[in-house]
Amino acid sequence: MALKRLAMITQEADGWQVPDWRRLQADLITDVAALCEALDLRPEQIPGGVDADSDFPLRVPRRYLSRIEPGNPDDPLLRQVLASAREREPVPGYGPDPLEEAAHTPVPGLLHKYHGRALLVVTGACAVHCRYCFRRHFPYQTHLSGGRWKQALDWLRAHPDIREVILSGGDPLTLSNERLAGLLEELAAIPHLDRLRFHTRTPVVIPERLDDGLLALLDTPRWRVTLVLHANHPREIDPALSERCRALARAGVTLLNQAVLLAGVNDRVETLAGLSDALHDAGVLPYYLHQLDAVAGAAHFAVPDPRAFALHRALRARLPGFLVPRLAREEPGESGKTVLKG
Repeated sequence: MALKRLAMITQEADGWQVPDWRRLQADLITDVAALCEALDLRPEQIPGGVDADSDFPLRVPRRYLSRIEPGNPDDPLLRQVLASAREREPVPGYGPDPLEEAAHTPVPGLLHKYHGRALLVVTGACAVHCRYCFRRHFPYQTHLSGGRWKQALDWLRAHPDIREVILSGGDPLTLSNERLAGLLEELAAIPHLDRLRFHTRTPVVIPERLDDGLLALLDTPRWRVTLVLHANHPREIDPALSERCRALARAGVTLLNQAVLLAGVNDRVETLAGLSDALHDAGVLPYYLHQLDAVAGAAHFAVPDPRAFALHRALRARLPGFLVPRLAREEPGESGKTVLKG
């Protein structure tokens, strides 16, 4: 395997008998030509052209394709997953570590940027490779080699000022319930941790991941769990996801959504309002609408600040306040996310 293909760690397998969501996650398209064929498209139809040999490999579960309009090269869901030749264009100000996470890594596998919180990189695997991902160049092999989570857990035990642990990656819900249970057991034994948060896009791509086993795992008196989804477009909230989110909410899990403002995907007020409405129907609260992180390869998704401010004003005029996500940007060195007002 060429070195560049190690940008993300391959999904781990636990055995032959796997839950439905694992089979769906393994049913992948990883080739640009195959993706175009499945959607009745020709590569030359794609705006800007395609990149058939990207350093950030294409990865799309077939489960997600049912929401993409066949024959439409401008489909907003397709734009999020299809490797574009525009990703190779160098753009000043865009780099491999836009949030300077390397400067906030006290031990491998753990990021500590904000007071009272630490982020645990539990895996490098994702169910889907989003083309705007701010960790598309992240050195997962360095963070997940050797003792895996041991150093990070030891660091958490030694820092009683940390009250919240955030499970991220990659995507923590690409791990099996069994592996998650083992990790949560170790975290639960750290007395000063009283909040647990998951950041995940897997259920948006494969709603079946929110299965009964995960529900049982998160329905615990040890702590109040927060699950932060990552949906960017109302068509990503299908009935299966809504049903499973409502089941989690009934179990006491707090459900939030963080979206990224993306040119050609959701940079219309009708789309953003539709996303908030769909999330609300699923029992999920719109939380943040992020301006794009300046990661190399994603500059073509950027929405200028004046345009973002205008969209947010229009959204505030259209929706009740609790359905308007905060427009924000994550800036290196700041004590928290910067809420943008304009």
